[in-house]
Amino acid sequence: MTTSIEISESVRHYYGQVLQSSNDLKTSACCSIDTMPSYLKALLASLHPEVLERFYGCGSPLPPALTGKTVLDLGCGTGRDCYLLSKLVGAKGRVIGVDMTPEQLEVAVRHRDWHAERFGFANVEFLHGHIENLHTVGIADNSIDVVVSNCVINLSPEKPSVLAEIFRVLKPGGELYFSDVFADRRIPFALRQDPVLLGECLGGALYWEDFRRILQDLGCPDVRKAKQNPISIDDPDVFAKIGMVKFDSVTVRAFKMPLEDRCEDFGQVATYLGTIEQHPHSFDLDDHHHFETGRPLRVCGNTADMLAGSRYGEHFQILGDKTRHFGLFDCSPGPGSESAKADSACC
Repeated sequence: MTTSIEISESVRHYYGQVLQSSNDLKTSACCSIDTMPSYLKALLASLHPEVLERFYGCGSPLPPALTGKTVLDLGCGTGRDCYLLSKLVGAKGRVIGVDMTPEQLEVAVRHRDWHAERFGFANVEFLHGHIENLHTVGIADNSIDVVVSNCVINLSPEKPSVLAEIFRVLKPGGELYFSDVFADRRIPFALRQDPVLLGECLGGALYWEDFRRILQDLGCPDVRKAKQNPISIDDPDVFAKIGMVKFDSVTVRAFKMPLEDRCEDFGQVATYLGTIEQHPHSFDLDDHHHFETGRPLRVCGNTADMLAGSRYGEHFQILGDKTRHFGLFDCSPGPGSESAKADSACC
């Protein structure tokens, strides 16, 4: 396997033919729903059993404040996250799912009317295509409020193309929020071609620093880790092949907006108003920005811009501007960060 087409066909075969349920997976890269927020767990009862059974994602990369928004799910599979998003965006919102595997999409489409009848509205569309080229399925520039993806980008042989397409279709101020598998080093070439390692979301896992560099080249110099957890490799055959690599599931948050490549201090302060549904007491922007309702928090210029320039702006009060600069801002995660706790993340 040396070409992008061959890798894509291998992934399509693994998810379309080899895997018949989540029980067929060999690693914890695709984890249980126990790590889901309680309000999302409650929504699972509204979904068709077959959609849930054949779901192979990692984590629950569904951000809040989605009412009325247009959300794109890349690699939607059988549509679990799309149907969860359908409830979250509501009747005035829109959800678009894109996937290249016909067997997975057939399940998603077959149950679309079932969900529409149960929810009382129809706002989900499924498109067959490749996430490396969203032009082919008609996704226009600057048309999407939020892009989500659940353990899929690592499966693509052309990851820079996927990420470039994401930032093309996002509206200014739009958000990329996704869960995926990342490695602590670059995966050797031979292992990147292994069908089982690819299908298990290990062979194609990006080295985090390479991912950061790709986004910087695309004009996104500040990407945040929202959650992170180690992945266990319990299958002895898989471990024998790639046990020297450490993998983490990471939930990533990035925005389409001008940002600096370092956290700079302008003396700004952000206060969360407690107005995001299901988040009355606090909101975590990332693993080192935990906002308690009503409690002012000093923030760097980038964080202030992320909050003020996105759909989260109406839920925050930002004091200060950028007329006076005080040097670099220490924006590194602290050991006591609430959102950095291990039980808050999963992939």
